[in-house]
Amino acid sequence: MLEGKIALVTGGGAGIGRAACEAFAEQGATVVIAEINAERAADTAATIQGAGGVATHRVVDVRDRLEVEELASWVAIEAGPVDILVNNVGDFLRPGRPFLETNEDHWQQIFEVNLATAFLCTQAFAPTMIKRNSGSIINVSTIEAFRGIPGQVAYSAFNAAIDGFTRSFALEVAHHGVRVNCIAPDVIDTPATDYAARVPAGAKEHIPSWVPIGRFGQPKDAAGVLLFLASDLSKFVTGTTLHVDGGTYAAGGWHRMMDGQWTNSPVISDSGKRRGSSRRSPN
Repeated sequence: MLEGKIALVTGGGAGIGRAACEAFAEQGATVVIAEINAERAADTAATIQGAGGVATHRVVDVRDRLEVEELASWVAIEAGPVDILVNNVGDFLRPGRPFLETNEDHWQQIFEVNLATAFLCTQAFAPTMIKRNSGSIINVSTIEAFRGIPGQVAYSAFNAAIDGFTRSFALEVAHHGVRVNCIAPDVIDTPATDYAARVPAGAKEHIPSWVPIGRFGQPKDAAGVLLFLASDLSKFVTGTTLHVDGGTYAAGGWHRMMDGQWTNSPVISDSGKRRGSSRRSPN
């Protein structure tokens, strides 16, 4: 699907970024891993090469304009013009804090790691795509761009901006043959968000009430969607965000209970009756 393509993935050493690198390489792309952690970058490249794929890596902080510009120059020499750019870097910088307890320094840190990285890398690599009349840029935000998240107001705001950036920039470059899309993941197990490890063994039976598909996601689940957006399978798709969340956003505040019914109030009263309205599951 990606034979002859060159794909650059920021934060490609772990989680969704690593899964994307591996999926792209399996489909014939030459993968460039842009990663701040040297050990993770080298390990991802070695794994791809060991499986017969083509990969190289560069240790870089994509929050820094100079380093991004140097990355672009290095990639042009080492690999060639980039066909696929995945702006994957992002973090909510634990621990969370109420918005009124945050300040400009906090906002700047959140901006730099979430939104500025996408801006800088897009400015560095999109011009060559425009000249070649071809390219796919994929941003990675979060489901928290579309719903509230207490204690992470700035994180939610800047990720919502990624969605707006995706739509607007897609229009600016569409006539140049460059597509711009986004994915918004949720409940995917990664080193940064290890959902399964947080659930006590005795509570794992409740996971289907939290995730409509019935399980937490894996990085490969997101990588499959990124592969779709990177390939010609999505050549008529631009300016959109795909939710990779097992149905959590669609469910909103609804939960599937053990008896198969849906409720928007999963708390059980003293009388043993469920509070709140509910609906019978079609299953």
